[in-house]
Amino acid sequence: MSRNKRIDIVLEGLLVESVAAEGKAIAHTDDGMVVFIEFAVPGDIVDVRVIKKKKNYWEGRIQRMVKPSPDRLEPFCPHFGVCGGCKWQVLPYRLQLEAKRQQVYDQLVRIGHLEIPGVEPVIGSESIEYYRNKLEFSFSDKRWIMASEDPDSLSAEERLGLGFHVGKFFDKVLDIKDCHLQAEPSNAIRLFVKDYAVRHSLPFYNLRENHGLMRNMFIRTTITGAVMLIMCFAEQSPAIFPMLDAIAEAFPQITSLYYVINSKLNDSISDQECLLYKGDDAIYEQMEGLSFRIGPKSFYQTNSAQAYRLYSVAREFASLSGNETVYDLYTGTGTIAQFVSRKAAKVIGIEYVPEAIEDARVNARSNGISNCEFFAGDMKDVLTDAFIAGHGAPDVMIVDPPRAGMHPDVVQTILRSSPRRIVYVSCNPASQARDCALLSEKYKITRVQPVDMFPHTQHVENVCALELI
Repeated sequence: MSRNKRIDIVLEGLLVESVAAEGKAIAHTDDGMVVFIEFAVPGDIVDVRVIKKKKNYWEGRIQRMVKPSPDRLEPFCPHFGVCGGCKWQVLPYRLQLEAKRQQVYDQLVRIGHLEIPGVEPVIGSESIEYYRNKLEFSFSDKRWIMASEDPDSLSAEERLGLGFHVGKFFDKVLDIKDCHLQAEPSNAIRLFVKDYAVRHSLPFYNLRENHGLMRNMFIRTTITGAVMLIMCFAEQSPAIFPMLDAIAEAFPQITSLYYVINSKLNDSISDQECLLYKGDDAIYEQMEGLSFRIGPKSFYQTNSAQAYRLYSVAREFASLSGNETVYDLYTGTGTIAQFVSRKAAKVIGIEYVPEAIEDARVNARSNGISNCEFFAGDMKDVLTDAFIAGHGAPDVMIVDPPRAGMHPDVVQTILRSSPRRIVYVSCNPASQARDCALLSEKYKITRVQPVDMFPHTQHVENVCALELI
């Protein structure tokens, strides 16, 4: 079958049974074929158009709602169904939490074949809208065209967009009018920036041909009300500074205004110079009397309130008495390290990004913490037997790796160092299950606690406590 050939199959009257992986829901045909469906709710009866056929399952989209589930909610966002985020708006929050708990269980037990004492109820987010402290928006001179629009009737100006990438299309950007992820002034800043750029004929970026001035922008906020804006341009231009002045005048609540000249073929600014134009060089988040510096490149959990709950779980699982040497692997800006430092004798933090380690050191000094040391470098190269011999064997290890999980060499080093307790914080229960299976040679899982950092999405953070057997 040709890759682009339309699959002309419509399945009528399917009953949606449950929530499945990757935010989809699951149904079965009369002959038992599994069908995964986007934007469906358990209890829906739907006609489904099949869009992909695999040997063991099909994927489809709702063509007609025959009868909605009694649990189905009206989406609150005008961009629902097109924007790639917040796919679970139609699913009640209690069902979202149940699905995330089941996801953790499935990854650890059904797929990972690990023995666990059970999965505790997910710690839900008090705010299920406007909970993010960081968003990135992209400019495009050829925005995503809605099905209701006639592309031939749109002017070049009407084709301009500023918003989020659509699904898996790197060059398609959905123009966002109102986003429910980040509190104001986020929406107001984005709309002002787009309007200014249009009125002053500043070229929007062409993501396929890589030309144009206006590339992307980041907005970061804190619970205390600080706002950082990072404007990214594809080239140097005299038009940049009048725009920055106009933004600063319109939004005096912006406490840090940066700009970046990024001529690379990708949007990452991790290797770019961030130039402070106005205001403070950083914003600060507060947690239990501690202050954490957030620069333009700093990593910080994007749900500040839930970060506190997540770190509280990690500290509880660490069961510190005050005499332990703790290693905090993938420490970022040292948030977990400093959060547990009051109950430890010494904390060693290791992180790949040098700028994050500099932030961690600044944070520790400003917080009056003297029992934390921080080291930058690739984890598998820094965390060696010689490093551990030189800095002291860990009593407790807290690990919070990226989605891919830990390198096998790191796992082996942890096994050789044999800390009494490991606290594994993960944004990906699948890679966490894989790593815990490797650690099961010497460790058993004693507690499992999911924390919901991202309401209305399938993503879940999970914390496992592992004890030396």
